[in-house]
Amino acid sequence: MTQKKRKPRRKLIIGLTITLTTVGAVLYGLADRYLIEHVEVVVQPASAAGTAVTAAASANSSTESNSAANQATSDDWNYSSDTTDIAIKKVENGTGEDKITYYVADVQVKEASKLLTAFADNAFGRNITEATSEIASANNAIFAVNGDYYGFRNDGVIIRNGTLYRNEPARDGLALYSDGTMKSYNEEEVSADELLASGVTNTFSFGPVLVKNGEAIDNFDNLKIDTNFGNRSIDDANPRTGIGVISPNHYVFVVVDGRQENYSRGMTLDEFAQLFKDLGVTEAYNLDGGGSSTMYFMGRVVNSPGNRGNDERGVSDIIYLAD
Repeated sequence: MTQKKRKPRRKLIIGLTITLTTVGAVLYGLADRYLIEHVEVVVQPASAAGTAVTAAASANSSTESNSAANQATSDDWNYSSDTTDIAIKKVENGTGEDKITYYVADVQVKEASKLLTAFADNAFGRNITEATSEIASANNAIFAVNGDYYGFRNDGVIIRNGTLYRNEPARDGLALYSDGTMKSYNEEEVSADELLASGVTNTFSFGPVLVKNGEAIDNFDNLKIDTNFGNRSIDDANPRTGIGVISPNHYVFVVVDGRQENYSRGMTLDEFAQLFKDLGVTEAYNLDGGGSSTMYFMGRVVNSPGNRGNDERGVSDIIYLAD
C-alpha cells in the first residue's frame, strides 16, 4: 500500500476515534447528570422507631387500630386519631376535553412534628429515586405526597427534618416551621442559619409560590423552569402537586391528575393558585408535578399519576405523616 493511500485511512480512523470519544463523553456526562446515582448522605428514617401502619382493607370498609400510645379509626378516605385528622376528597369538574380531576387532603395535626419528610432509599444525593408509595411504605406513612424532586438539581436550600443537606440559594423556596406555620421566602435573601434559628424544620426548592398572605399569585405566563433539555413554560395545564396552610398545624395538600383524555386535562398555575385560595389557605407552594404528582393514603395510591394509570414515576423525596 502506498504512503498516499495510508494517509486518508489514518485520518479517517483518527476522525472516528475523536468522534466516538466525544460522543462517549457527552453520553457519560448526560448519564452522570441525570441517571447515575450520587449518594452524598445516608439518612436514618425519621420514623424508624415508629409503629407500622396497617392499610385500609377494602373500599367502603373501616379499620380500628389500638396501641398503648394512640387509638385510630380510618376508612378509604379518612383517618382520625388523638393527634392526626386526615380527610381526602376527590373532585371532578368540567366534561370531555375540559374535565379536571383532583384530590384535596385536609390535614390537621396536634404538633407540627407529625409532618415529616423522607428521601428515596433513605439517602440524600442526586438521581436517587423510588416511587412515592415505596418511600411512604418504607417509612410507615399513613399519608404522603411527592416532594420537590430535589435530586434533579444540584442547587437550592434543602433542610429536611431539621437537618441542612444543601445550601445553594437559587429561587423562591418554602419553609415549614416547628410551630405549624409555613411561608415562602427568597433563598438568596435569607440564610440557612437564619432559617434553622427561626425554627424551620423543612424547606422545599421548586415553586412557584401560589398564594402569599392570603392572595393568589397570578401572571405565570413568563415563568420558566429548568428541564432535562432547556427551559420551557410550566403554566400550561399539567398534573400538579401543592401544599398550603390554613392555620398553624392545619394543612391542605392538592394533587391534580392530568394529560389523560376525558378524565383530567390538569391545571394551569393560575387555576392551581386560585384553587388554593378558594380552599382558604394563607400560603401555598407548588411542588414537583407532571408524572411525579402522587397522593398516597393507607397503603394505596389515591390518584392516577401521569398518563399511565397507577404507574408511578420515581421521585427523590416525599412529605408524609406517620401517626
